[in-house]
Amino acid sequence: MIKKRKSLWRRLKENKAVQTLSTILLPVLFGVLIIALWQGQILHKIFNTDINTLPLPSRICRIILDNLPSIGENALYTIIVALAGLIIGSIIGYLIAVFASLFRKWGAGGLTIVGAFNAIPIVALAPVMSNWTKDVSSDPNFRSMVAKTLVVMIVCIASMSINAFRGLTELKPFALDLMSSYAAKKRTVFFKLRLPNSIPYVFTALRVSVPISIISAVVSEYFAEYIVGVGREIRENIVLGQYPTAWAYIVVACLIGIAMYGLLMAVEAIVLKNRRIKN
Repeated sequence: MIKKRKSLWRRLKENKAVQTLSTILLPVLFGVLIIALWQGQILHKIFNTDINTLPLPSRICRIILDNLPSIGENALYTIIVALAGLIIGSIIGYLIAVFASLFRKWGAGGLTIVGAFNAIPIVALAPVMSNWTKDVSSDPNFRSMVAKTLVVMIVCIASMSINAFRGLTELKPFALDLMSSYAAKKRTVFFKLRLPNSIPYVFTALRVSVPISIISAVVSEYFAEYIVGVGREIRENIVLGQYPTAWAYIVVACLIGIAMYGLLMAVEAIVLKNRRIKN
């Protein structure tokens, strides 16, 4: 029987190297297109705005380069808050998932409450945390950092606990049967089966938590007591009508998010290698 030869387009579509290249190249080309339309003031005509409200990319880059030390200092504070809240929130979220997987009767209700955290608006949570932490220290810088970290932490707990719970409980039936046939203890089942199975789900949770940690850190800085951070600079410059500078800090916030997400993808590729979650 003569096999029909695949078309060039189908062979390219099924080629893994081409697939990997397309996942990188297409977003980059789309970004270049948007920047070209922006720099050419075509976006200004589409959205009926001026170059002060929506400054050109070249001007934004010039502002960033001219104010690099100040922008770098504010960006560092935002990164510290985002990373601290992300790490603490992820650890607490995973511990909640472990508790829920070990005590199913109590765990289901606990995860429902934790999941409700996602419904709390950050703009409502941030000022509340600022008031709660007023007596933490006499140093306004420390109080502000604690309040912002708590906001990021609470937001990150929910995604980690829910995804980690899935990884700890959605096991292949034959795997549990095999452990039972070996008379394995609960501790052995947890460390040899449940924990390794949850790792891909942990990275799935981090894919959600990393971008939202940056957003939470930036928004919480709007209401922070201590005037520092990318979010605070965005707010102050918008109030003063300095839209180009505000846009510069917005771009910096985007770059921080992209860098952290790219680092997460690199770590995930190293840790998981060929492992994938099969739905």
